[in-house]
Amino acid sequence: MDLEMALKECFEALNLFLNNRFADALALLKPWKNESMYHSLGYSSILVMQAGMTFDPKDIDTAMTSLRESVQTCQRFRKKTGIMESILSLWSRQPADNMTEEERHAELCYAEILLQKAALTFLDENIISFIKGGMRMRQSYQIYKDCQAMLDAMEDEEKQKSAFIHFRGGVLMGIGSFNLMMSLLPSRVLRLMEFLGFSGDREFGLSELREGASSNSLRSILSALTLLMYNLYITVKLGTGDGNLTEAEALLQPYREKFPNGALILFYTARIAVLKGNFTFAQEKFLACIRSQEEWRQIHHLCYWELMWTYSFEQNWHEAYRYADLLCKESKWSQAIYVYQKAAILCMLPDEDVAKLGENVAELFKQVNGLRLRFAGKSIPTEKFAAKKAQRYFSSEPMKQVVPALEMMYVWNGFTIVGKRPDLTESILSTLERAEEQLRNNPNPSEYQVDDQCVVQLLKGLCLRQLGRLVQAEICFNHVISRESKIKHDNYLVPFTMYELGLLHKQKDDISKAITVIENAKMNYKDYSMESRLHFRIHAALNTMGSFPAKFPPSRMAA
Repeated sequence: MDLEMALKECFEALNLFLNNRFADALALLKPWKNESMYHSLGYSSILVMQAGMTFDPKDIDTAMTSLRESVQTCQRFRKKTGIMESILSLWSRQPADNMTEEERHAELCYAEILLQKAALTFLDENIISFIKGGMRMRQSYQIYKDCQAMLDAMEDEEKQKSAFIHFRGGVLMGIGSFNLMMSLLPSRVLRLMEFLGFSGDREFGLSELREGASSNSLRSILSALTLLMYNLYITVKLGTGDGNLTEAEALLQPYREKFPNGALILFYTARIAVLKGNFTFAQEKFLACIRSQEEWRQIHHLCYWELMWTYSFEQNWHEAYRYADLLCKESKWSQAIYVYQKAAILCMLPDEDVAKLGENVAELFKQVNGLRLRFAGKSIPTEKFAAKKAQRYFSSEPMKQVVPALEMMYVWNGFTIVGKRPDLTESILSTLERAEEQLRNNPNPSEYQVDDQCVVQLLKGLCLRQLGRLVQAEICFNHVISRESKIKHDNYLVPFTMYELGLLHKQKDDISKAITVIENAKMNYKDYSMESRLHFRIHAALNTMGSFPAKFPPSRMAA
């Protein structure tokens, strides 16, 4: 099968995939996966995506086996090099001269496969796997840079060939994704990655991805999905929640028209609605996404997670519990988080409602620690946080948490979302004021009293800031910071509160003070829960204030 026919068939498989015909897409690619680099890449990519959603060891092994076969397939099409050239390439790679069109595409496919292998390797639980994954990422990036150099050196005649648009689209996607990913890293990690040969310029990365998304190439959808993930998830979880929703809608529009019932398209349509605060419409679209297909139930689980949060934003705790319960029963992604989230939601319901549901909140919290996952011997920070919060239920007289579901809403940066709805923000503020009163009037305060009060004050401050009541919000934040010496367990509270106070000063246009407060949180606190997550958010916030550029020096970029 020649290159042109392979690209045509892979386009057909992509259309099948976006129309929810996942098995049909695999069936179309499978006969040629050992003969065609693009069939092999497409087949493995679908299996990798499935493994990433299921977290099932069998699916991960199947995907990794397929990727190994894909490496072998691509190697047959790559330009053959001599022994000395191969050794030299370990230190300094140079774009190969006089490559054929097929050999250039083989390099591109090989880079993508290495990147996917790296991603799956990171799921293994030992440090050797992490090192292997890092080396594969670096090799993949170097090949992408080689491909970029080939692209820049191409003659006009070569650019007229039908497959050129797909080569260019792949380079844009690869270079853009790497630059965007690297630019998100906190400065201390950024310096290490620069030393290892990576570069990260956020605006350049976004520009490359935008160009790739509009290129009408086989990989246009990958560039579009990367931009959607950045605007709709990464900026919320690891940033300040300022994703470009206008861009997200524009990226999605052509796919909405072509694949109106596509599960991925419906899912991202719903996610845009969530970030706009249109929770009822979002719920309708998530349910439509669930109804659209049964083949990949993992997509249902993504919808359950989102539905749980949209109902939590509305404080419809019964519906939120329903979807948390479904996640506990069906999804393997993070049982520790699902069980903690379910228990946290039940804490928001009256005791009699919990009894009717047949649930035991204390027993659920006790399960959390035993359900934690580990990667390369390290705990997942959010799971570690949840397990620590659940410890109070192991005493002979368990101390009930006050507003754990609202605290977890903050952990996932949900207050930036619910803040789009002043009515719901006011409702959450009322819940927090009742909790504040309950703590104030507690006749038998526990060792967690100050911690619980500070959690409530932090969340109150967030609501007040979203409502524009900045003076009151500042009082809440300063209350938490002033109680630092008396906080016994929740060591994350002060640095996170300082960060939020910094954003408040930014909202008041006092940029200098904002930077000073946020830098204080960054430099003077360590070894607290979810430290890395806060450093990501600090990095993003300081970038919006011009504290430092989200890129490496141009001299390094050109290297």
